Amino acid sequence: MFDSLSEKLDGVFKRLKGHGTLSEKHISEGLREVRMALLEADVHFKVVKQFIADIKERAMGQEVMSSLTPGQQVIKIVNDELSRLMGGQNEALNLTGTHP
Repeated sequence: MFDSLSEKLDGVFKRLKGHGTLSEKHISEGLREVRMALLEADVHFKVVKQFIADIKERAMGQEVMSSLTPGQQVIKIVNDELSRLMGGQNEALNLTGTHP
């Protein structure tokens, strides 16, 4: 499941990186593919809907950082949102207690 999701996201990001500048159409097409990849990976549709909306809002309203291409900027936004969605920070494992 994760391999398939990874491959699909890699494909989307490669296509986005191939453009010198990104239009709203490019971003929408890329996000549609991200949406489909997440749904195929059994992510709940409400989570996917909110995730895509958050990415689109950030991608459309953000200036491209000077050190990044527009495609790299979208990849950064997706990475940031995935990190935020998954909790945003590393948590230590609590290994105390009885062991089987």
